Amino acid sequence: MPPSDRSGAPDLSALYQDIILDHYRRPRNSGKLDEPDERITRKNPFCGDMIELQLTFDGDRVGEARFTGQGCAISQASASMMAHLIEGKSVAELEKLAADFTRLVSEGKATGADSSLGELRAFSGVARLPNRHLCALLPWGALTEALLHHRGGVSS
Repeated sequence: MPPSDRSGAPDLSALYQDIILDHYRRPRNSGKLDEPDERITRKNPFCGDMIELQLTFDGDRVGEARFTGQGCAISQASASMMAHLIEGKSVAELEKLAADFTRLVSEGKATGADSSLGELRAFSGVARLPNRHLCALLPWGALTEALLHHRGGVSS
């Protein structure tokens, strides 16, 4: 049961913070793949966060996703949730998901794809912290680059 505020309503900000911290402390899909089809490294020059994303593809769908990295709770939790969520999804689905997540981080609200964002909705509060947008979007930039490489047949 989520924590509640003074009125007894669920305190979503506390719940969302717990979700982010859980993914930071116990990242999902962390590690390396033996033979990735795409390997993209992204760094945030402002804070030093780093993500390496590795993907395998089965046609136009992501087969497996793994990441390694270092940095703040926001960048690492974003990578964990993203890598866990993207397996089995098509390139088109992932392009839409990346756009929806970017909008969530930038504006603080989800669009009609709210349910497809799942736990990623925990990042809605990042919209109030413009200096943290790059942290949350770092793994998504790596994903977008990997999808471009995969679509264009360009090896990374």
